[in-house]
Amino acid sequence: MTVNMTKGQAISLQKNDGGTLTAVRMGLGWQAAPRRGLFGSRTREIDLDASAVLFADKQPVDVVFFRHLVSDDGSVRHTGDNLVGGVGQGGDDEAILVDLARVPVHIDQIVFTVNSFTGQTFQEVQDAFCRLVDETNGQELARYTLAGGGQYTAQIMAKVSRAGAGWQMTALGTPANGRTFQDLMPAILPHL
Repeated sequence: MTVNMTKGQAISLQKNDGGTLTAVRMGLGWQAAPRRGLFGSRTREIDLDASAVLFADKQPVDVVFFRHLVSDDGSVRHTGDNLVGGVGQGGDDEAILVDLARVPVHIDQIVFTVNSFTGQTFQEVQDAFCRLVDETNGQELARYTLAGGGQYTAQIMAKVSRAGAGWQMTALGTPANGRTFQDLMPAILPHL
């Protein structure tokens, strides 16, 4: 059963049977919003990029994004860059796979961001979402849908963090500006 999350909401990543999740996929999807013009409405391709920043004690220690597809330890993997969005028609346009069992013990948080590498604002984006899927069985566990557009070029979408012996996911939904994850670091830090 999927939990539709609201901004700031946290959920445990425990399985219904009491076990812990071992592998999850953070899927991100979006579509270009139609723009009204002189000759009707049309859409423009939007290149959003998903990133996962790995933190240890509030310090960034690794990042997975379109130019570095696998974390140094191999526990986090980006499936590849989608330059246009909307390809999945409601499915994932970009995905980041996290093998929670392999994440080194010193990594305590992984923050997921999405940014417009080409600089378009989220006013030009519709139906943007992030969702967490149990990679062992394909079951969607949680979904956070981005509401409204805005004059910003990035979004700090969600984070997974250690909670006791397991993990929890928190929907963040914080607008920011930047073309890359490096530009977003000042906006990420308050959420750690």
